[in-house]
Amino acid sequence: MEIIGYKKQRDFLKKAAEKGKLPHAYLFSGQEKLGKKRIAMEVASLILKTDLSKTQHPDFMMLQPLEGEIKIEQVRDLIFWLSLKSFSGSYKVALIDQAHLMNFSAQTAFLKTLEEPKGKTLIILISKTAEHFLPTILSRVEIMKFLPLGRKELEQGFKGAKNLDEIIDISLGRPGLVAEYIADSKKLEEFRERVQKLEKMVRSDYSLRFQIAKDLSENVEEMDASLDAWLIHFRNAFLKMLSSKEALLGYSLKKMASIIASMQKTRFLLSTTNASPRLALETLMLEL
Repeated sequence: MEIIGYKKQRDFLKKAAEKGKLPHAYLFSGQEKLGKKRIAMEVASLILKTDLSKTQHPDFMMLQPLEGEIKIEQVRDLIFWLSLKSFSGSYKVALIDQAHLMNFSAQTAFLKTLEEPKGKTLIILISKTAEHFLPTILSRVEIMKFLPLGRKELEQGFKGAKNLDEIIDISLGRPGLVAEYIADSKKLEEFRERVQKLEKMVRSDYSLRFQIAKDLSENVEEMDASLDAWLIHFRNAFLKMLSSKEALLGYSLKKMASIIASMQKTRFLLSTTNASPRLALETLMLEL
């Protein structure tokens, strides 16, 4: 499947590669499911003159998280590999997927490589955020930001797909997510079921809400998926209310904004701290 969108960034990278004017390190920053890794692979394939989606190349390496983080041992292996002579006599290209998951020791070890790159080296960090990197790392990479795509671009890119309007509504401009929903109709049905559960829940008393909070807290994957679905549903409803003034479940615009803020806070706490999932969800239930 071809890459959808980001023509400006891709053309810029292609021209820089063709002219040999690439910096030694990029940070591709933006939400998940935008296609950042596919674009990084496209750049690497162009430089190494090999379709890396189909075949391996001795001058290419990709680092990915192990057990939820990128460890210092992985970075040391990368540093050693980069110190070796290029097999083709040209570039060595390394991609670090979910680079924000490098722990502090890994980032510290990686910094020296950014300060003193050897030969023709291109390193692309792929991350959903730039906030988790050491300032010294950010100062030594070229940051390329990727934003969600507009509706028209997604409609054109996925023209003819079943349930496309609904899928675009819940994708929040992320082409990778659109592709996943199109490829697997079960994902769309699961999203609908989570929204139905939400609408039933907000009409129920606190005993049912707290039971749902308990059940979700015992299934991290379902908890994350439900919070995502609820936030998307409320966000879309809020945007519709701004134009039509039609209330959702009797909520005012002010109340909707408060609920959305609470959901975002809950997601942030659960993803960045050791907060109790059950307590965090119960607090959210009081807001609904």
